[in-house]
Amino acid sequence: MQLTILGCSGSLAAPGNPGSSYLVTLADSTSIVMDLGPGSLAALEGAQNPSDAHVVFSHLHADHCSDFISLLIWRQYHPEMAARSRNLMFGPTYAPEHFGRMGGNGPSDIIDFSDTLAFGPWVPHQKELLGSATITPFPVLHPAQESYALRVEESNTGKVLTYSGDTAYTQELVDAARGADVFLCEAAWGPSSEGMAPDMHMSGGEAGRVAREAGVNTLVLVHIQPWADKEETAAAAAKEFDGDIIVGYPGQVLDV
Repeated sequence: MQLTILGCSGSLAAPGNPGSSYLVTLADSTSIVMDLGPGSLAALEGAQNPSDAHVVFSHLHADHCSDFISLLIWRQYHPEMAARSRNLMFGPTYAPEHFGRMGGNGPSDIIDFSDTLAFGPWVPHQKELLGSATITPFPVLHPAQESYALRVEESNTGKVLTYSGDTAYTQELVDAARGADVFLCEAAWGPSSEGMAPDMHMSGGEAGRVAREAGVNTLVLVHIQPWADKEETAAAAAKEFDGDIIVGYPGQVLDV
């Protein structure tokens, strides 16, 4: 299993860094895109044909999903690389209506994309099979309705990748990350969450705490807001977690 960071800027895109989007490549089955933040489709185009991927969403804030309609245009209208069959899509229960309105031509127009993507809603803690991987959603603490951390397990190797999505500290996130080989974790608040809005995001220190409590191998810090200090964020994480810590960046490729 291989992870490519398509974009990891926190809360909004930054120059050279799209919003949250991560490509999981599997040895013997279709790849999986987790989230599609602003600017991420162009990055996906540089990695593979965007039509050849399953799509999953941690939640539906714009910085994690706004390029979905662009993906639909590619899948349906590209003259050479349009989708030849349906792929799977998982996300919050209201995703079809949410995206249907985004792609519509007016306030009462809701498009139907079921011809190109087969949608299934996340059920908390229920594994879903996507080729040679399973994904288990864990409900987390974030203002968006139905926010999840996603635990990706490769069936033939036993490798585990956990993606926090957006969340404040919660035991559900610790459970989702338990024993993960790679823990892709948000640290939007930077070095400290002091004075920040509650129940929304984590700091580097809190990400490190989750990594320590979950016993992960490698912590990858992402979703750091453009104005936060990345080095100080990593230093705060290191005070809590003595394992490997990486600050994620767009285009980075990690073997899980």
